[in-house]
Amino acid sequence: MQPSFWHDKWASQQIGFHLDEVNSLLIDYWPQLKLAAGSQVFVPLCGKTLDICYLAEQGLEVIGCELNQSAVEQFFSDNELPVECQTQGEHECYRTEQVSIYQGDLFRLPKEPLEAVSGFYDRAALIAWPPEMRQQYVERLAELLPPKSIGLLITLDYPQEALNGPPFAVSDAWIQAHMSPYFEVECLSTQDVLAQNPRFVKKQVPWLTESVYRLVRR
Repeated sequence: MQPSFWHDKWASQQIGFHLDEVNSLLIDYWPQLKLAAGSQVFVPLCGKTLDICYLAEQGLEVIGCELNQSAVEQFFSDNELPVECQTQGEHECYRTEQVSIYQGDLFRLPKEPLEAVSGFYDRAALIAWPPEMRQQYVERLAELLPPKSIGLLITLDYPQEALNGPPFAVSDAWIQAHMSPYFEVECLSTQDVLAQNPRFVKKQVPWLTESVYRLVRR
């Protein structure tokens, strides 16, 4: 999947993955991580998610990475936040109080900005990658995160043949096989969410589950 795919999605505002409210699973499960106020939290492929605002409201310092420039600019304009932009290597860094977003390629992001990170959050990053690229993303995430970093991962699973992603189906078996070498993995919740997703119902997808994982970088 090429960067142009996502740039086209943002240009045409075909951003069904964006929620107009804070994700309820983040609200329900983030407190279990017990991160201290002032901790730094990494949000890969963050888009313009309001989840960043929720994390900042918990007293956390949020560092995001997003490929598309328009998405980053919309985050700050939609939330009426003052912003400063500075070129840092191959990325543009947009900053306001408690939030920094690096606009550019996640695979080219240097490790230095994340050296003090102790938390992370992935709602729509892992499931955005097709199967042939997913392992590369996991390895990159593990490379960027310091040991003992703790985070939440939210995934979707369904019969992949029933619908073309993204979001792509990621099974619990895949998580255990491909992420456990890098992370301690604990499944906190799995829910049937088919009825809440009209696109999947319309396409006659027979079942759809959403899972929440607690991950700790080994």
